[in-house]
Amino acid sequence: MGRTFLFECFRCGYRACVAGGADEGEHFAVQTITCADCKALHDVVTGVKVSPRLRENPPKIAPKFAATLNRLPPRGAHQWLKFNPACPVSPLHRIRPWQQPGKCPKCGFFLERNIIPFRIWD
Repeated sequence: MGRTFLFECFRCGYRACVAGGADEGEHFAVQTITCADCKALHDVVTGVKVSPRLRENPPKIAPKFAATLNRLPPRGAHQWLKFNPACPVSPLHRIRPWQQPGKCPKCGFFLERNIIPFRIWD
């Protein structure tokens, strides 16, 4: 079961609702990234369980986190389709994996994680 937490920067006021690293649910997996061009944290989909029918003609890019979160679980899905992490704003942006405790992408101060999950998914 995956979890999304609220992270806050008490220096500049930046807020992000992300997993805080690699996390996996029953039907998909995410990785939190920091984008140097957006100066923001994003959760990106790194794996999705798909049915054998979709495995024959897989998508080229990963679906957005919100779209994956809101879809119905696929029937008969048992194989994982993996994706490379990329910024959801533009695949040309410079990214790197982010792990808590980590620094704010705007000011470089350490972000504080809320204790209670913002969302429990999958």
